[in-house]
Amino acid sequence: MTKIEIEKAANVLKLLGDKTRLTMVKILDSHDCCVCEFVEIFKMSQPAISQHMRKLKDAGIVSETKRGQWVIYSLMKESDDYPFVQAILHNLPSQEFRLQQLEQQGLRISCD
Repeated sequence: MTKIEIEKAANVLKLLGDKTRLTMVKILDSHDCCVCEFVEIFKMSQPAISQHMRKLKDAGIVSETKRGQWVIYSLMKESDDYPFVQAILHNLPSQEFRLQQLEQQGLRISCD
């Protein structure tokens, strides 16, 4: 694993210290997601989700792609910090059930 500076590691850990952001990043480790999906998963407003994602994007942990009026988020696996993030995520339980619940409700990628 590539070593990162203590200050950068502290910033990443601070961001991932929030349960919602940590869960979002774990989901993004296996699936790109639309804002609308996170709104449904976390039962939060779109502006609240966007605020969480902006912090992760500013830190270089996630990237965004616009698809019409919607924003799709992805984990930045090419980032120098990804091995550090991956080491954290590796020790967390799968969050696949959250996406499966969305699919069962017919809400998976409802922004298409």
